[in-house]
Amino acid sequence: MTGQVLRESSIVEAVREAVERAPKRRFLESVDVSIVMRGIDLKRNPNLRFDEVIELPNPPKGKPSKVAVIGKGDFALRAKEGGADAVFSPEDIETIAKSKRELRKLANRFDFFVAQADVIPRLARILGPIFGPRGKMPIPLPATQVDRLPATIERLKRSVRGRMRGQPVFHLRVGTRDMDPKEIAENIEAVLSAVERKYGDLSKVDAIYVKTTMGPPVRVELGR
Repeated sequence: MTGQVLRESSIVEAVREAVERAPKRRFLESVDVSIVMRGIDLKRNPNLRFDEVIELPNPPKGKPSKVAVIGKGDFALRAKEGGADAVFSPEDIETIAKSKRELRKLANRFDFFVAQADVIPRLARILGPIFGPRGKMPIPLPATQVDRLPATIERLKRSVRGRMRGQPVFHLRVGTRDMDPKEIAENIEAVLSAVERKYGDLSKVDAIYVKTTMGPPVRVELGR
């Protein structure tokens, strides 16, 4: 059995075990993966910080990521037609920003923000202090490329963000416990592919853990 196949098999088994070991709850639990890295000093080498948007091949049914769009005119109209969960004008954001509490609630309410590129300079100063530390700064899209907006929204709804904070570890939601373990494993493989693109290979991965929202973690045997 090759290393790649062994790894995939180990991920499937870890997902299955994590679900089986977790008592069923009255709500549909998410399945999360934690990636622990090694040999990364974020203070000395901030460029090694992992902060990536990852499109999942099997996004959790009924739990897509929430996408908000900031724009005006045709940009806002196309956002509504393209399935954005909410659309805000620059003026809406400025009004909300009068209360830091409300701005924090806005940042926590959505997973991703997309903004018409020419409105970002107007809003960067008020969004930066709250959106920046949360990794929620809007993704810019030029008004001249508004035709790309529906596809961008759809892609982000299928995506998750893996982001290190103070330590070389990150956590993401990769499924729900009602999904086939193989589908969740494919999502985890998509995360590992993003890690490979960032670091060149998986040699900096120290450990991978899978768990349901309230269940115990299960370690994936990497097969190295």
